[in-house]
Amino acid sequence: MRRIANTYADGMIITNEIPRHGSPQDRGSADAYYGRAYDPHYYVGDSLQSERVGKESMSEGEIKAYRYGYDNEEDRKDWG
Repeated sequence: MRRIANTYADGMIITNEIPRHGSPQDRGSADAYYGRAYDPHYYVGDSLQSERVGKESMSEGEIKAYRYGYDNEEDRKDWG
């Protein structure tokens, strides 16, 4: 699997590649993986190193991409 090179596919759902780090789909997937609550958001650039965009400022497509990442993450962090 190769990493996406484009800067912004944030309203799109990526199924054949890894979504951009910090994108809504990436953040949804990470939240599910780490057992965090559903909280639509994304980062303009890399996670935790750029501006955070919350649900109130997200487009419908961005929220759908977050939801897809959250609902389709099958792996979970093993805290044991």
